[in-house]
Amino acid sequence: MDQAARGWLMYSITNSPLQLGLAAAARGVPLIFFSLLAGALADRSGRKAQLIIAQVTNAALAAILATLVLTGDVQPWHIYVTGFIAGSVQAFQQPARQTLIGDIVGDHRLMNALALNSTALNVSRMLGPMVAGLIIALVGAEWSYYWESVMYLTATIWTIQMRVPERRGGPRAPEREPLLGSIQAGFAYVWRERDIRSLMVLGLGPLTFGMAYSTLIPLFAQDILHGGAPLQGTLFSVIGAGSLVGAIAVASIRRTHGYGLPVVIGGACFSVAVFAFASSELVWLSIVLGACIGAANVTYNTQNQTLLQVITPPQLRGRVMSIRMLERGLVPFASLLTGALASAYGGPNALRLMSAVGLAIVVLVVVTTPQILRLKVSFTDVTGSADAAGEGAPARRRAGAAITLE
Repeated sequence: MDQAARGWLMYSITNSPLQLGLAAAARGVPLIFFSLLAGALADRSGRKAQLIIAQVTNAALAAILATLVLTGDVQPWHIYVTGFIAGSVQAFQQPARQTLIGDIVGDHRLMNALALNSTALNVSRMLGPMVAGLIIALVGAEWSYYWESVMYLTATIWTIQMRVPERRGGPRAPEREPLLGSIQAGFAYVWRERDIRSLMVLGLGPLTFGMAYSTLIPLFAQDILHGGAPLQGTLFSVIGAGSLVGAIAVASIRRTHGYGLPVVIGGACFSVAVFAFASSELVWLSIVLGACIGAANVTYNTQNQTLLQVITPPQLRGRVMSIRMLERGLVPFASLLTGALASAYGGPNALRLMSAVGLAIVVLVVVTTPQILRLKVSFTDVTGSADAAGEGAPARRRAGAAITLE
């Protein structure tokens, strides 16, 4: 709802496509600058408290912007400032939310829970803009923002009622460690552990380059497939529907182990589907490929995040997931590169190049660390236990027989 209302509000005030893009960038840039700090804080303090603070701040921002619109005092700089703050809040919210899921459900249900979370996310992506557009058309943008504020407060009430078990496996966080040192320890852990490093690259690479397709869908709908705005909406809808089906499928699977091979295959399939979409000139084929893109994206992304969280000790998960969440901040810059390439070489060639880079990253991971193809992780045996000085110990020594190579 915020993305739809913010874009509509900025364009209605300025009638400037440039400021429309800058407003989106203002919300995305903080995800890069603050994600790592947010991950360290999620490991040091209460993740539930961090999530509550983020949601209350979002409620306040929505109410302030709604009031400015209602009184007629809203200016472009208001949209930039509130967007930057909202993006900063999201940077602190995401690592806490993702790791909190694992704290609540446990490792053996983590993949199903992350898939359900992805289902909710994709449903909101499908319904949120529609609800915002309907409210804006009927009563104005200010009431869309007031409704956002109410929903954030409602979510906060539910969050307060959650019962979060104590984190297992060692101290809650290295409180004695300086904050900068805590961030460095997270990077060191990712770089040192081969499986974590490989999964991180598999998660960041294809998504950062492949997600550029969303930027060029209007171009494909109008210039390549000659369908205009209705086809653009259809393509976004089928991608969302494919994501929803993929998320429900993953959530329905009962598993005792996770494997590296499906992540590799999923990352490759996502990149290939984007490449094929860029090459299609048939409407029906593009619709089918759009659904494949959505399904491949969610299934491989969910499994990737699950393995990262299960392998990582609880006291390091916030930092590891904050690095993983950098993809959300890098995508806007990749989209900017895609737009520049499209201006120079055409949309299809630009998207083919970006998806080919994503596929090349998958191939590079397999060539340099072929063990990822035989990675097997138990969802029931992982304890993430570590002694007080064990943060630097290899993952396999902490997890015992939980991680094996088949």
